[in-house]
Amino acid sequence: MPIRRSPLSSLALIWLFGMLMLLGLPTQAFELSQVQVGFPSATRLADTDGGLPAKAVYADETLLGYAFETQDITPIPAYSGKPINMLVGVDREARITQATILGHEEPIMLVGIPEQRLVDYAAAHTPHHVNQRLRVGENLDAISGATVTVVVLTETVMRAARRVAAAQGLIDDPLATPPAQVRHDVFEPADWETLAGDGSVRRLHLTHGEVDAAFVGTAAETYASGEDPDSTFIDLYVTYLNAPTIGRNLLGDVVYEQLMERLEEGEHAIGVMARGDYSFKGSGYVRGGIFDRIEASQGNTNIAFHDRDHRRIVRLAIDGAPALTERDIFIVRGDAAFDPGEPWELGLLVRRAAGPLETEFVRFNAHYSIPEAYVERAEPAVEEALWVQVWRDKTFQIAVLGVGLTVLTAIMLFQDVLVRYPRVLAPLRVGFLVYTVVFIGWYSLAQLSVVNILTFVHSLMGGFSWESFLIDPMMFILWSFVAVTLLMWGRGVFCGWLCPFGAMQELINKAARKLKVPQLEVPFAVHERLWAIKYIILLALFAVSLHSLGQAERYAEVEPFKTAVTLRFQRDWAFLLYAVGLLVISAFTHKAYCRYVCPLGAGLAIPARLRLFDWLKRHRGSCGTPCQICANECEVAAIHPDGRINANECHYCLDCQVTYHDDRRCPPMVKRRKRFEKAARASSGGGAAGTLPADAAQGSQANLQRIPTLQEE
Repeated sequence: MPIRRSPLSSLALIWLFGMLMLLGLPTQAFELSQVQVGFPSATRLADTDGGLPAKAVYADETLLGYAFETQDITPIPAYSGKPINMLVGVDREARITQATILGHEEPIMLVGIPEQRLVDYAAAHTPHHVNQRLRVGENLDAISGATVTVVVLTETVMRAARRVAAAQGLIDDPLATPPAQVRHDVFEPADWETLAGDGSVRRLHLTHGEVDAAFVGTAAETYASGEDPDSTFIDLYVTYLNAPTIGRNLLGDVVYEQLMERLEEGEHAIGVMARGDYSFKGSGYVRGGIFDRIEASQGNTNIAFHDRDHRRIVRLAIDGAPALTERDIFIVRGDAAFDPGEPWELGLLVRRAAGPLETEFVRFNAHYSIPEAYVERAEPAVEEALWVQVWRDKTFQIAVLGVGLTVLTAIMLFQDVLVRYPRVLAPLRVGFLVYTVVFIGWYSLAQLSVVNILTFVHSLMGGFSWESFLIDPMMFILWSFVAVTLLMWGRGVFCGWLCPFGAMQELINKAARKLKVPQLEVPFAVHERLWAIKYIILLALFAVSLHSLGQAERYAEVEPFKTAVTLRFQRDWAFLLYAVGLLVISAFTHKAYCRYVCPLGAGLAIPARLRLFDWLKRHRGSCGTPCQICANECEVAAIHPDGRINANECHYCLDCQVTYHDDRRCPPMVKRRKRFEKAARASSGGGAAGTLPADAAQGSQANLQRIPTLQEE
């Protein structure tokens, strides 16, 4: 008879599923048919032990491997700030059998790069072993334009696979802390009182009354020993003999050396000594070869001792030891994975009759922790953050970028000196623009984009994670540098020096001017109103991103950066035509795209209004009225007719500063130079025309030195 589920129960199930999703708890939504991609013969899925949400994959009763969703194990934020969810399969040999994308929100994948490229990249992780170090661009083909996405995808798959494989015992746990090592170089002579006082030797003292009390409430309660309750039942001492300060003092040098020579790698010696009415050895080991009255334990591991693990201590070599009737050594074998640095205990089992044929057991524990001075602990294994690995792998790119940014910082700081030497500044600027296009752009793919701004704003609104930004070191360093320069000098440092597409336009325009290509400029009144276009585009993109960041990425294709820089012009003809068209326009109108269309420039101009310094000099009274030389020569038309420099539109090329200090082009400087030249000629008196007496020449030269002059270009 089919089971009918009430609407109320169905709603309850839906509510429960929704709550699991909201809480981030694993729902194991994948089905057998999806797993059969990696395990074609699979017939069923089953739950697993190990603490991780993975499913065991079976072919009837044969275990094939394990399947799991990566978001339940390694939810590493990707380019979008959210993790890529994968269905991954691992066989019993710890090899990846499947890496299927279940879902992602990577905006960079929506336009320009086919989705199949990412699907194929994920599938390329099979059949690699989970311990193999896979590198993008080395073992795996990189996807140009999706560097962060593919790096995160690989780390997500491999890290999750290693964790599941370790939890199921397929590989050693990569995060397991190595056991402590005994410090064989540490030895101090000591007597019994010293070792007992610092915890090197631990004591368990039981009286007959304490043992009788332990059996109260059991069937053996009525079978009390009848001994004096205050008399000693057993006086037991436990110690760890591998440590030289303990072992050498207790056993003597010769016996200690012999014991250490007999121990194999990973084996340990425990000393157990006692006196009293109860024997910790008993006689059972004589018949069965096993000591049934003592048992060591550490963590979840119990260690039983056999006769082959036993050695007698003939005589203690230490002073002050009590008279002990039993003195024995027990060997902990290597398969117990004993860690001398971790606490352990020796359990003493006391058996008492509970009837003619029945017995009861009570366990007493002697706890032991070795003094810290005797062991050296390894640093706990910590899974290295993905961004740390990426930064280490990109050391060369980071170093070259650091050099470039250092040079640019020096140019900005010492601009007042450089602008007096245009023959140095001009080739330096051209060389830096080439560096920006080739290294920052085409080689490092570090073209900043308005998408970065939208992603950052969305991350601030919810789920901010530094790791998602640190994954791409070049972009992170550039954005950090741009943030500083926005406060120092405004948006012009990035737009004029560090934007690869802007550098392309400027280099093309310089070449066009050399070839006498006519330049087209719009009237300033129209030009000033065209500035607003890029701000309108920025606001529109932000509004769309509030609804869908992915949709905003589609419309952000108004930026040609992905085509011209990230994908190096290897794209569909429509995108290619758009990018090339903008570059062609730049040959006739300097940086037309940057001036009127670029939403990234608009996004940088807004915080740039908080800049702290205004180092571009426009202090002379004739600047703008009547002099218009700098305004006419400004290639991005960022100087108003009244002489003011619009910092929101300035690209910081420093051309106006070169003119400002040039006594051959700047009218006030020209007048000042001519005035001093005239004064110098007048002071020459009767000297020949064109010559000056020595003293007059020196005075004139001193006057001229007060004028900041510049060599003619």
